[in-house]
Amino acid sequence: MVPLTVWLCSDTATGDSIGSAHHLSPTNTARPQNTNETKICARHRRSVGMELARHLIGTCSREGDIVAEGFTTSEAALVAAADLDRRAIALVPHFPLAQHIGTRLRATLPQEHLGRVQMRPCRPDQMARGLADHLGDIALVTAAPPPHETGGHRPPGHKHGCPACRAEVWMLTSQQLGQFLAAAWRVLRPGGVLAVTTTARHQAGRLIDPAPRIIKQAQGLGFGYSQHVIALRVPIDGDVLVVQGGPADLAQLRDTRSRALPPAVSVHADVCLFTKPQQPWKDGAIR
Repeated sequence: MVPLTVWLCSDTATGDSIGSAHHLSPTNTARPQNTNETKICARHRRSVGMELARHLIGTCSREGDIVAEGFTTSEAALVAAADLDRRAIALVPHFPLAQHIGTRLRATLPQEHLGRVQMRPCRPDQMARGLADHLGDIALVTAAPPPHETGGHRPPGHKHGCPACRAEVWMLTSQQLGQFLAAAWRVLRPGGVLAVTTTARHQAGRLIDPAPRIIKQAQGLGFGYSQHVIALRVPIDGDVLVVQGGPADLAQLRDTRSRALPPAVSVHADVCLFTKPQQPWKDGAIR
């Protein structure tokens, strides 16, 4: 049985800010020029939040290690890596999204930490090419593929002004997810960790859980499925999960006498941790 653990990953920051106020300094006060045009939507802001990024990077890497992120939609992993004294590389193939993340980084990180992070204009399935100078040297690869990459359907339209929504057209298709996993194998060092974050969801009247498919593909490449993490995205008050509804959730409130299903609320993410074997067997097989 794969070990199962629970991480408390409730981000208390609101709006488009997922950094902490203590990072800001008088010499580092950049802000988005037009907040109406550069705000990340809730779906992308929550895909990998700051607390989850801190858990992943702190658990699966050491100080001075290199962390790579595919399917990047925010600055969360880059900021967390810099705070924890790691170097981080985010794959951002869409220039407007890269501009947005760059602005957020300059507004969030102190000047001395900016040198620890960088972005490269590379699609997730082309990661081995984009990180050719770090093949076999990465300690941790993280990714939170969008729903249409893992068996679901592309959302009908994107949120106006969200650069991450617009960037999804530059991401790979579900048929190429295996190419991203293969690229992760190439860039990871022996003993390195691949962390894939997903969320089960209801779509067209059925439950879609992308984790089994990803696990099968990763194991087929030789990865060891080492741990499954339940990342709770909502706060806990005693023994109660504190779920707060936004305007979209409130709009779905129904009559208590109705037989219709209530609106689904996402309170956790599933994080599958895979490990690249340390060394080959004598016959050439890996372990």
